[in-house]
Amino acid sequence: VQLQASGGGLVQAGGSLRLSCAASGRTISTYDMGWFRQAPGKEREFVAAVRWSGGSTSYADSVKGRFTISRDNAKNTVYVQMNSLKPDDTAVYYCACAVRPWQRATMNAREYNLWGQGTQVTVSS
Repeated sequence: VQLQASGGGLVQAGGSLRLSCAASGRTISTYDMGWFRQAPGKEREFVAAVRWSGGSTSYADSVKGRFTISRDNAKNTVYVQMNSLKPDDTAVYYCACAVRPWQRATMNAREYNLWGQGTQVTVSS
């Protein structure tokens, strides 16, 4: 089972990026999914999460109103649309899958046990 994150890159402040996280090896349609990020010298932090059904989402205060998490269970893929990017958003972004199906997973990294390899997002000022 693997999660493959993609879509990162270099963008100017105020710009947008869409990250994708494609799962292979098993379905993620019954699992809550999350995005986390880690900037140099900082701890990994929660960004956003979406329930297995896609019916509910949660966000870190720092990205609320700018980022949107979504999923396409038919494609076994989760996305995060990032708008109005700021230099403080610069980090490696990781997608993660909850430990158990249908279990609610939000901002605690210990609620996830399958992680993608990360994709670099760099926002220039």
